[in-house]
Amino acid sequence: MRTAIIGLPMTGKTSLFTILTGVTESARVGSMETRIGVSKVADPRLDALAKIFDPPKVTHAVVEYVDFPAISKEALRDPQYLASLRVVDALAHVLRVFEDQSVPHEEGSVDAVRDRDDVDIELILSDLVVVEKRMERLEKERKKIKNPEFDHEFEVLIRCKTFLEGDKPLREMELTADEEKRIRGFQFLSQKPMLYVLNAGEESAANLAQLESEYSAKLGRRPRTAAAAVCGKIEAELAELSAEEAAEMMGSYGLTEPGLKRIIDATYALLGLMSFLTAGETEVRAWTIPMNCTAQKAAGAIHSDFEKKFIRAEVVQWKNLVDLNGYPGVREKGLLRLEGKEYIVKDGDVLVIRHG
Repeated sequence: MRTAIIGLPMTGKTSLFTILTGVTESARVGSMETRIGVSKVADPRLDALAKIFDPPKVTHAVVEYVDFPAISKEALRDPQYLASLRVVDALAHVLRVFEDQSVPHEEGSVDAVRDRDDVDIELILSDLVVVEKRMERLEKERKKIKNPEFDHEFEVLIRCKTFLEGDKPLREMELTADEEKRIRGFQFLSQKPMLYVLNAGEESAANLAQLESEYSAKLGRRPRTAAAAVCGKIEAELAELSAEEAAEMMGSYGLTEPGLKRIIDATYALLGLMSFLTAGETEVRAWTIPMNCTAQKAAGAIHSDFEKKFIRAEVVQWKNLVDLNGYPGVREKGLLRLEGKEYIVKDGDVLVIRHG
């Protein structure tokens, strides 16, 4: 899963990337260079299972973040910038909600709704250029060749053009499965799921959930969007501390969890993702899959051969496996079930895949 961190200057965007990934800042003034970092998904279920099985290897799920230079008209005309942005799964737009006179906002004031709209308009205009160019080419093709596929694509693009010209991002447009398939290859920027990361001041640290609710209402609860609030300044300090010191500091601010977890949880929910687990004496591991995924498809996350040659899955919820101290205990209680290829995997299921 790859998420692009975007935003205007002076929002704390690059600092947030550093906090999430541990990749430190580097000078890139006037450059369209992007930076990639990986963040481990903290999962206490893995820790609990590792105590039972004591494997030499514990593997967490990961999220890949890409830090982009500040978004602008100039950036969205740069082919390299656009190419990198189009291939991500989601966008995380860092919105500044903190006040700090020593860090001036380029617009002269802090206004998250205005900043959201400014960036959305740039994404919309970028997509409109793509749509209009494709429609021009299609017009020429349709005059040369009578092909109903060209006509169908043209109709969808007309709908997209009308929507974009109304200053609406394509993520809010309802599409049939066929329409979605026809425009998927364009990788429209305004169609990508959007997480608004609210970068708050220290005074809001104890009320981040309230802040999320407040700004979700201000921003409008729109399709395929979500919001997560963090305090970048505090998170930067926490990143420098030991686990014990960090826990103590979070407690002093009234924080119950690190900002990293808030962002990852919100991203998973936005993209409709979850984790299943595998556990044994050699490794305990988390695997990221879409919600409502069948056991056979989940097996493919481990290895493509497991999906092709799937026979069945042994399934148990992780808590039962921990509480009963391993597989013998859950077998004795009848809690280890045999499931077929159509079984819908649930978050926290521990699977043992049987294959031919």
